[in-house]
Amino acid sequence: MVAKSIMVVGTASHAGKSWFATAICRSLRRRGLRVAPFKAQNMSNNSYPCKEGGEIGRAQVAQAEACGLEASASMNPILLKPNSETGSQVIVDGKPWRTLSAREYYEHFEYLNSRVMAAYSRLAAEYEYIVMEGAGSVTEVNLKRTDLVNLGLARRVGAPALLVADIDRGGVFASLVGTFALLEPEEMALVRSFAINRFRGDVSLFEDGVAFLENKTERKCLGVFPHAPDIHLDAEDSVSLDGAPRGNGRVAIVRFPRISNITDFSCVPNAVWIEHPTGIRFEAVILPGSKNVIGDLQWMRSRGLDRWVLAQHAAGARVIGVCGGYQILGERIDDPFQVESAAGSAEGLGLLPVTTTLEREKTTRIVEAETPGGRRFTAYEIHAGRTSIPSGAEPFAMAGMQPEGMRSGRVMGTYLHGAFEDPVVLEEMLGEVCAARESKDAMYDRLADWFERNADMRRFEELYL
Repeated sequence: MVAKSIMVVGTASHAGKSWFATAICRSLRRRGLRVAPFKAQNMSNNSYPCKEGGEIGRAQVAQAEACGLEASASMNPILLKPNSETGSQVIVDGKPWRTLSAREYYEHFEYLNSRVMAAYSRLAAEYEYIVMEGAGSVTEVNLKRTDLVNLGLARRVGAPALLVADIDRGGVFASLVGTFALLEPEEMALVRSFAINRFRGDVSLFEDGVAFLENKTERKCLGVFPHAPDIHLDAEDSVSLDGAPRGNGRVAIVRFPRISNITDFSCVPNAVWIEHPTGIRFEAVILPGSKNVIGDLQWMRSRGLDRWVLAQHAAGARVIGVCGGYQILGERIDDPFQVESAAGSAEGLGLLPVTTTLEREKTTRIVEAETPGGRRFTAYEIHAGRTSIPSGAEPFAMAGMQPEGMRSGRVMGTYLHGAFEDPVVLEEMLGEVCAARESKDAMYDRLADWFERNADMRRFEELYL
């Protein structure tokens, strides 16, 4: 293996690993280095298709963009897409492999590890630096024997690690000191420093805290990094919705238990996320993507949300379905091969005269499309469904010479993820005006500025480069 590597790990989930990994990717790229991201195993229903084929986690797509690269399946060789409380579809090298329970998944450690190492080797042969991201907590002691993504992987490739802790959650002293206390000696040698993330207020007031942590952990602090609410990266998964403002806008979005690709709605201003029926009348209701369409349709019915959506439509609301939501708007969904659910089939909401059959082969592709208003945009498809549309139906958009999706009065459905991330498409379809957004490239530069401004860069270079 040629490349050097650095691993970013965390004291817990959502401590900021993706954030730091993306920042380091951009910082190294700005030095003129050939750098690529790598996350051996990701768990997320927010995925994106690679041009070469297959799909990977959205966070690694952002990191690839920060490196100035096209996303590749080698950057995220294992993607777990939860479709029940205990099971996930396992994507290996970009393609669906099996649907397994957690216990069954760990029984395949040797095979999965071989795919991880092969993917890492492909990147290491092509790039100078590999910025690796861990998953969850770095001290999941019950999973160390089958560790594919944290310090077990770091040991196998000889990668030094940076430990990130989120002070905004509270308990940063216990989480950092406790994490180091649970590390084995060979793991301890890999973790060379720690970083305090999402600090609010006067950093000088935490100097004693840094001294305490450095004494207890016998490691130097790389830096205390301030909360940066003006920097926005694509969400890795739906946990990012927890604690988010509920909104007071004109658009409601149904928050499915197995929601996928929430980035579809990052441009919708002040959307209200709905989990129960509400007496508010909305101008538009959106059904998003789902990793278990029949299961989420049953969830809607158990809460009366199916009747609520129909009542909203009857009262004048537009109803829009994206991917799984599009399927739910139809008359029927069949899953003869139990691709997502053992339920087999279910009646849809009947707002569109379409039927869907879930197939074993998944469609993953990037699409160039055009709206009826003439707006050209780039979107992507990730779905197992084949939807039958009546001849002569009005399409949602044109993908090349082919009609895509369907419109019928105030109802529209589409498989095109990312359509509503285009402000012009959003305004045409919903009448919603999204404030002009900073380009992703500029955002990655500001993220790298944030890292370089708050890190001890000399220490970073000594420990990791």
